[in-house]
Amino acid sequence: MGIMDRLSRLLSANVNDLIDRAEDPEKMLDQLLRDMQSNTTTARAQVAAMIAQEKELEADLGEVRRLSQEWDQKARRAVDAGKDDLAREALRRKRDNDENGRVYEQQLQIQESTVAKLKDQLRQLESKYQATLGQRDTLIARQRRAKSQTQVAQSLTVFSPLDPSSELDLMERRIRGSEAKVAALTELGDESYDAQFRELGEDTDIEAQLAMLKGGEALPAGGGVAVLGVGDGGEADGGSERSGAGI
Repeated sequence: MGIMDRLSRLLSANVNDLIDRAEDPEKMLDQLLRDMQSNTTTARAQVAAMIAQEKELEADLGEVRRLSQEWDQKARRAVDAGKDDLAREALRRKRDNDENGRVYEQQLQIQESTVAKLKDQLRQLESKYQATLGQRDTLIARQRRAKSQTQVAQSLTVFSPLDPSSELDLMERRIRGSEAKVAALTELGDESYDAQFRELGEDTDIEAQLAMLKGGEALPAGGGVAVLGVGDGGEADGGSERSGAGI
């Protein structure tokens, strides 16, 4: 890559964008400053060499122009002296120097244009180098601050203490689950008590039937047994006696 290409690349580099994309912005920025300084030194030396070449071309152009004029004068003197052969040779030499002069002129124009561009790029690079060097600490501090803010924002997105609704929802779900378990256990307990009472009733019937069998009595149809209280039995006996007395 030529010096002009390297200067163009450095001048077109967006320092802020490079810092944002770099894994280590401080290291990247220091490397960029070293590249700028190194290329500035190289460009300055190359500009000096090209200016020297420009001076050489100017001297060569001046020399062939002087020779062209000199051979022009010699051709004129040869014509005045009637020496056509010398005049022809002098004109040939003049023509050669004129052709060389045109080549030097083209080369000098190209050289002057190249030197002007390189000087301009060199001034821009030196200016950008100084600006970047002066802003180095500020740029690094800004990048670090932006990175920290991004990390904090990401943390708040994942774990947001300012929005307790998620925790409340979780707690409410746990409470509802506990309440459902209590209700289920209570319902199972009620059913268990009902079953026990039913079993007591069934056991009473069985005992009554057993007593009837032991007393030689026949079990009633349908398997049911009427159980009478003591008071009821007394009143029935008394009624019978009163009926007999009346008769």
